[in-house]
Parts: sequence; C-alpha cells; structure tokens
Amino acid sequence: MKNMDKSVKEKVIGIIGGMGPAATSDLLSKIIELTKAKKDQDHIHVIVDNNSKIPDRTQAIFNDGESPLPALIESGKMLERAQSDFIIIPCNTAHFFYDELKRHLKIPIVHIIREVARKIHKEFPNIRKVGLLSTRGTIKVGLYQKELRGFGVEVIKPDEKAQDMIAEAIFGREGIKSGYLEGKSKKLIYNAIDNLINKGAELIIGGCTEIPLVVDLKTVSLPFVSSNQALAESAVKTAKGVYA
Repeated sequence: MKNMDKSVKEKVIGIIGGMGPAATSDLLSKIIELTKAKKDQDHIHVIVDNNSKIPDRTQAIFNDGESPLPALIESGKMLERAQSDFIIIPCNTAHFFYDELKRHLKIPIVHIIREVARKIHKEFPNIRKVGLLSTRGTIKVGLYQKELRGFGVEVIKPDEKAQDMIAEAIFGREGIKSGYLEGKSKKLIYNAIDNLINKGAELIIGGCTEIPLVVDLKTVSLPFVSSNQALAESAVKTAKGVYA
C-alpha cells in the first residue's frame, strides 16, 4: 500500500449481501482482518444489507427465473440513504447485472471481478492460464473471460462433469449454501480443482464467493485467488484512501 492521504475522510462501505449470507459474513470478517486497528474506533464503518431474499442469479440467467435486479436496486438505494460512500457485492454472478444496477445508483460500485483480474495481474504477472471455479451463470455470461482477456490471461473452464460437481457443492443438499463446509462439498470442490489443474491451469480462481469457504490454501498446489479476498482488499483501500 502507498501512503494514505491524511486529509481524506474515511469512506463508509455499503454491502449488498445475502448472496449468500455465509459469503457476506466472510467478506465482513476479511475487511475487519485487513484493517489495522488498536481499538473499535479504528475500524471502518460498514453498513450491511444481508438480503437473502434476492432471487437466484443463475436461475435468472439460465432459466428465465425472476430477475434479482429490482432487489439489488432496492438494496443499493437503501445503502445510499444510509450514507454509504460506495458499494461492494460479495456475489460474482450478480455482477451480470452490474451495469444496469450502476445506472440506478448515485454512488460507485466496486466490481469484484475486475478486482480479481487486477490482483492476478499485479501479484502473478507471468501467469497466462487460470482455472475458474464458479457458477454456471458466471461462466455462461463470460464475466471473468472479459476482464482477464485485457491482461492476456486465458480462462480455463471445468469440463461438464466437474461443473456438475461445483453446482452440487454449492447448491446441493449437503452443499455450502446449506451450511456444509466439510465432507462432500469440500471433496467435490477439490475434485473440480484437480480437473482444472489437469487442463493446464496455473492458478485457481474462487469465482463464487462461497467456494473459498471450503478451500484450505495450504492444501492447494497452485496459487488460489479468492474473489472475496480481492474484494475486501480493494474495499479497505478505497475506504482508507490508500491506492496500490
């Protein structure tokens, strides 16, 4: 981090959360961990709307399901009224609706996928092939492909069987969204990681904010970039007026 401008007032972070709640809690924990503090008052003011009722993003993209956009707009406007200075969203798939959401709000939204791309470019500049663990919705609309293409990085997708494993790990009866962070969900994610490694990935992206909840970085043979970690790092820098 570069020097902080002491004259810059610390910004208030607004979080459109609930997609899902555990990922939102993880993001808040990361913001707290990244903030240098000796007392409560040193921490950043964070306003969270943990709206778990926002319609499923992948269903909206794939199956003509209910659009989450109205709920995202409502949550964003609530955070505006609460005096948030900028917004972060701990859900990768929701960023399919980023441009439209942005048009309805007056405050900026930090783009999680752009922050992941910048982190990879800065910290792993020689990597040219990354494996993506994400929902089918994120893959279908090419969110990571678009952002990483500008840095000359190829995105490797899991094969169909591995993508089925990812979906089961996230949404299944014993999946992460049901609170299972060990056992079957973890095993399925690690199998998907192996699939990406076998396809030539040099780095793995946790491109669904819930996936890193079951990944122990010490047990992954390649660099692993958590989208929530990248978002938290950017949020703290933005709030503190610190720029890399």
